[in-house]
Amino acid sequence: MTTSSSERGVSLGMPELPAPAYPDDVRARLETDAREVIARYPDSRSALLPLLHLVQAEEGHVTRTGMQFCADVLGLTTAEVTAVATFYTMYRRRPSGDYQVGVCTNTLCAVMGGDAIFESLQEHLGVGNGGTTDDGKVTLEHIECNAACDFAPVVMVNWEFFDNQTPASAKRLVDDLVAGRPVQPTRGAPLCTFKETARILAGFPDERPGAVEATGGAGPASLVGLRLARGEAAPARVVHPRDGGPHDTGAHDTGAQDAGPHDEPQDRAVHEPSPTEHLSSHDAPQDTSASDPAHPAGPAAEEGE
Repeated sequence: MTTSSSERGVSLGMPELPAPAYPDDVRARLETDAREVIARYPDSRSALLPLLHLVQAEEGHVTRTGMQFCADVLGLTTAEVTAVATFYTMYRRRPSGDYQVGVCTNTLCAVMGGDAIFESLQEHLGVGNGGTTDDGKVTLEHIECNAACDFAPVVMVNWEFFDNQTPASAKRLVDDLVAGRPVQPTRGAPLCTFKETARILAGFPDERPGAVEATGGAGPASLVGLRLARGEAAPARVVHPRDGGPHDTGAHDTGAQDAGPHDEPQDRAVHEPSPTEHLSSHDAPQDTSASDPAHPAGPAAEEGE
């Protein structure tokens, strides 16, 4: 007696049915928007990224129907569109929540508490990475970097910043999102839904009052180099190494022999750092080819020497 392939659970590799079409009224509206987007580019296929945001704004994620639409209006194959839609993580491939909550778990945010925040939110919401709450409100994910290290640990909701978070504050944040209470980002434009965010990313204006005037802005730590270059800030100072080191002149100070191990000499001169020294108060200067004459590369010379 033999069994059929279906009884054995064997897939015959049948091709997938064509994607269903948008309703006529939806397609007509999207075509109008698509023409406006395509007109911005000298080569129509350059409009693919914003058009993927456009169809994501329609359904909350990039569906097969949306990819077929992009292929049709740009004269591309669905394989070409799929290759792009699956490459970028900003395009969702399955239904997701009104609010995309991303917790940075890259190195700095992680050690500052990002890992703890992500774990607490998974338990609090009852979802894993990429999971969406049953009410469709929140999708949780970890992301590699929010480019806001000076505000670590950082959480983003629909790409808006919520800085200096803790597990407790992050749980209050998602509770407010689920309950529909107003939520104000730390900086940047007022919060809107993921579909509304996707339409803005497609290149259409945010018409909410005050939204355009709102600004994210970088933090002081991010801007210190720019301020130094403009002469707007005094040079940073290096804190002396805890273990003494080359700048510890306490042994030569009057009365230093009577000082305790944690007493700081009162007349120590301020050390102004050279360009090759660490500017962080947490890092002791390290030997590098710039400071080690025995290094095979030799001491690094300043430009022009």
